[in-house]
Amino acid sequence: MQSIAIVLFGIVGMLFGWFVYSKFIASKIFQMDDSIITPAHRLKDGVDFVPTNKLVLWGHHFTSVAGAAPIVGPAIAVYWGWVPAVLWVVFGTIFFAGVHDMGALWASSRHQGKSMGALSESVIGKRTRSLFMIVVFLVLLMVNAVFGVVIANSFVSQPTAVLPAWAAIVFALIIGQLLHRNFNIIMLCLFGVVALYLSVYAGSAMPLALPSEMFGLSDKANWIIILFIYAAIASLLPVWVLLQPRDFINGVQLLVGLLLLYGAVFMFMPDITAPAFNTQMALDTPSIIPLLFVTIACGAVSGFHGIVSSGTSSKQLNKDTDARFVGYLGAVGEGCLALITIVAVSGVTLALSPAEWHEVYSHLGAGSVGAFITGGSNLIQAGWGIPKELASTLLAVMVVLFAGTTMDSGVRLQRYIIQEWGDIYDIKWIKNGVVATLLAVACCLLLAFGAGGSSGSGGMIIWPLFGSTNQILASLTLLVLSVMLIKMGKPAKYTLIPMVFVLTMAFFAGLLKLAEYYQQGNWLLVIIDAIVLIVCVLVMLEAWSVIAKYKQAKKQNG
Repeated sequence: MQSIAIVLFGIVGMLFGWFVYSKFIASKIFQMDDSIITPAHRLKDGVDFVPTNKLVLWGHHFTSVAGAAPIVGPAIAVYWGWVPAVLWVVFGTIFFAGVHDMGALWASSRHQGKSMGALSESVIGKRTRSLFMIVVFLVLLMVNAVFGVVIANSFVSQPTAVLPAWAAIVFALIIGQLLHRNFNIIMLCLFGVVALYLSVYAGSAMPLALPSEMFGLSDKANWIIILFIYAAIASLLPVWVLLQPRDFINGVQLLVGLLLLYGAVFMFMPDITAPAFNTQMALDTPSIIPLLFVTIACGAVSGFHGIVSSGTSSKQLNKDTDARFVGYLGAVGEGCLALITIVAVSGVTLALSPAEWHEVYSHLGAGSVGAFITGGSNLIQAGWGIPKELASTLLAVMVVLFAGTTMDSGVRLQRYIIQEWGDIYDIKWIKNGVVATLLAVACCLLLAFGAGGSSGSGGMIIWPLFGSTNQILASLTLLVLSVMLIKMGKPAKYTLIPMVFVLTMAFFAGLLKLAEYYQQGNWLLVIIDAIVLIVCVLVMLEAWSVIAKYKQAKKQNG
């Protein structure tokens, strides 16, 4: 089996999704209308509410939701076989992720840029908002704490990525100022890409590293602290200063990376050595159903995307119809990254024979970011002739920058949640942006160092819960959209059917994990998992009650 067949299947599917399905949903179901004034204009404040060119906003949105997840999830899930992974990525992107992301962006924009948690109050009920926000906060806590560890590990293991990762921030600050002064976006795009790849080249020749021990902490722990200090500062700056241009550069960088990887497939046409369905799995491997659907989250459908769509992107939407370009095309971008990840870790670029592939993938979780960087760099070298060391640095920088932009947005979104709690319970002091940001960072660091000791890896302890919690959040977002559409008298099956499927798989996975954690005596995970499952049931009951009352009232009114 040649990898080009997988690529062509995926490309055709994504094109159908963009040109046909997304257009139908946007025009017929969501009925997007440019005569509607978006919150970015109505509530413009120059900090969070800023009307933004859709290309720049796509870059921000896409790189914020991407992180390392569309690489990590597919790279792990291939263990069950490349066929189920490919099918879930392609069909998940078209019918689940695209509708979910575009819908969350559209719904938030129609409700003054409210987050999905706040929006759930007006759509379903007051109690739902508090319940919803618990799940949102837990997901953000997991993402921020773990991505800090992911970046720190990358800096320690790949010191050639340090220089370009921090140089990208300097370039973003420059581009942000020039964009704000209406400089030509194409010229700025070229400047950003050239500057970034020059720094990648410089970084490959000039690795940078912290001392192995400093202030009584390891180099990884010090990187984690530095990263959260940066994220706190970045989250308080106006979005146009750093967040937008940094994400724009990363979006363009991703396009270049995808062109290199997909182009290498067409030129090299590597064979697939991974099994279509793995029959040589370890005895303790969990069932593909439901675990596949929570292992591949970003790249198929992800609740975190709804947080970003309604948290930051909706506040920057210039026109109502831009929601389709930013939301659906952002999901397509993630799907494309997930698809090429599957090719990179399944082909001869990672292992020359099926036996060698099974050595790399000896158990579930064995293949991850490392497999992607190895397979991807070999693929780029084979297709384009680029030296492997440079290709490895390029891909490592891509992973680091994705995770970094997710941290930037994640801490900002945590700040929003804390400020919303201040509004709900009328606690004035946490409504302050600086105080809310410090609280958000403190929670992440408390988890990182409180649960993980001096290594700062505490976030990894609750990370096993991310998959099911994240997908439960996706189903709750789809539920809010469905109730909203029902109340508006519009067809809701395009969000209800994905909601039921995702909820079933995520809830089933959550129950399996709950039993596993109970048997292990891991009471922290038992408590958190139980809270998430209970919240899910309560929100569903609230929504069902609202729908039943609405239908009864509609029937009585004829």
